[in-house]
Amino acid sequence: MISHFTEQPIYQKALEIFVLSRSISSYLNHDLSEIYTDGKENRHIYFSGDIVQQSISLAPEIAKAEQEICSEKKYKHIASVRRLTNRLYHSCRRLENCNSNGRDYVWLLRRELHKFRKLERAWSLTL
Repeated sequence: MISHFTEQPIYQKALEIFVLSRSISSYLNHDLSEIYTDGKENRHIYFSGDIVQQSISLAPEIAKAEQEICSEKKYKHIASVRRLTNRLYHSCRRLENCNSNGRDYVWLLRRELHKFRKLERAWSLTL
């Protein structure tokens, strides 16, 4: 049986953000994975992994908040979604400073995060 929360716009947007961040990270990894002549690697490559790690946790946290009965625990999951969104936004800002052609696509993710934040505010008030 499919739960009703999987059809909610915030849950769908979280899934879209995950797919977009995974695609952007994959694209950036090709540019950022090379090792410099001094043997060091590009520090921005870690931020590309961060956006995937942070975005993959959004949908499960939304599901946990929806399924939680206790309001105190529900608000902990809401706070977690908010923290993940903020971290994801900051990781995007850092990726915009990298030397890659893929950084031009990071603004797409930031735009989707902006839409997600609006959905998040409305969703948190309905719980």
